Amino acid sequence: MLLAVLFANSEGNVLVERFNGVPAEERLHWRSFLVKLGAENLKGVKNEELLVACHKSVYIVYTVLGDVSIYVVGKDEYDELALSEAIFVITSAIKDVCGKPPTERLFLDKYGKICLCLDEIVWTGLLENIDKDRIKRLVRLKPPTEF
Repeated sequence: MLLAVLFANSEGNVLVERFNGVPAEERLHWRSFLVKLGAENLKGVKNEELLVACHKSVYIVYTVLGDVSIYVVGKDEYDELALSEAIFVITSAIKDVCGKPPTERLFLDKYGKICLCLDEIVWTGLLENIDKDRIKRLVRLKPPTEF
């Protein structure tokens, strides 16, 4: 299961987070742990260079894209290889929405569309869509045509 997808800015402020199967009382721990992990390890990392960590029998794959840090946390069948595929799909969707690696301002300007993409990629803790073209079609924000 994908336990969490989290986006943070360079100062460690959370921009977007999605938790699945994580009790509310543990979410604060995960937020602070992931932000601290990124602060220690993401300095000087190139865009989309993946880093891997393990904590409490779960896997964490994280990277930086522009001014935004991206963290994906999984357990069981979502090991570091599955998470690397998930984070690849997420980063490519963000680049498509923003047109380039995002600054914090651009990320927040495109917040709604990024959240829609994230919802199409990860659904209730499972990697739902990985096809870039399908994700684009699903988040077009056009009303359905009448039958």
